[in-house]
Amino acid sequence: MLYIDFVLPLQEKALIARIRRQSRVWPGTASGIGDDCAALRIPQKHEILLTTDFSLEGIHFRRKWHGPESVGHRCLTRGLSDIAAMGGKPLAAFLSLALPKDLPQKWVDRFFSGFLGLADRYKVTLAGGDVALSPSGILADIVVAGEVPRGQAVLRSTARPGDLLYVTGELGGSADTLHRLMRGQKLNSKNHPRHFFPEPRLKVGKFLREKQLATAMIDLSDGLSTDLAHICEESRVGATLFALAIPRAGIGESDKIVSLDLALHGGEDYELLFTARPNAKIPRSIAGVPITQIGQITRLRGMVLVNEKNKRVALKPQGWEHFNN
Repeated sequence: MLYIDFVLPLQEKALIARIRRQSRVWPGTASGIGDDCAALRIPQKHEILLTTDFSLEGIHFRRKWHGPESVGHRCLTRGLSDIAAMGGKPLAAFLSLALPKDLPQKWVDRFFSGFLGLADRYKVTLAGGDVALSPSGILADIVVAGEVPRGQAVLRSTARPGDLLYVTGELGGSADTLHRLMRGQKLNSKNHPRHFFPEPRLKVGKFLREKQLATAMIDLSDGLSTDLAHICEESRVGATLFALAIPRAGIGESDKIVSLDLALHGGEDYELLFTARPNAKIPRSIAGVPITQIGQITRLRGMVLVNEKNKRVALKPQGWEHFNN
């Protein structure tokens, strides 16, 4: 794509027309950008899934750390990961952008390159949204619509005592990258994809739902300890985690792995945490993504960590929480 840099973002009508030319309309969308509303085709005997997330400059990204393509990719990943956690299939995305008037058009074009690149990989139509002037900083509000067969969405509230706990991929890589950025290190996004270009686990979530393997599920956006606490709270159960079983991400190109603390409490991994019955045959990998058993659901409320010295200690949620960080 040829980028033409403007002093300011294009005016609203021209900007929307530019975005519309770059967007593809995939099956499942009857009409998208150009009308007051988008029309979505929902298959018979299916339910619609809806999720929304903010991406705020200074909170979720910083321009001096994150390239525009990364910001666009991460923005859509937040919504797609929620659809994955319900075992659903994404249909369409709706993006509202508030942009400061001194933002170069080149930045906006590159943002959409990252956003639409990920959307096309999963055949998700950018079906609408809004643009506005921001008094300071960039704000992106993403809404993703998906579908799932009626009554088959995997919830947070259906874990049962005795269920085993599993996680996809490796944990802590995104948080480790963020900590390095905060210490002033300049990092290459190609060597730290878990942070700059995280992968929504849509194929894994769909497989677990179709095979009826997962009894409950959540995506790991706020950190393992916090997101597990959500499952425990909604299902009214407790959990035991085994520290030595938790898959910890490697650091860049080195042989080192992240600390247990980052694997437990670091956010933005966008992996899936799910529960399954003890007799369920869970594959070691799904769609090329490793699956690791890390604990068990208990009847007694509260979370317990069996640490690396085989001692049981109380585990408190210490991941990301707005207004408490």
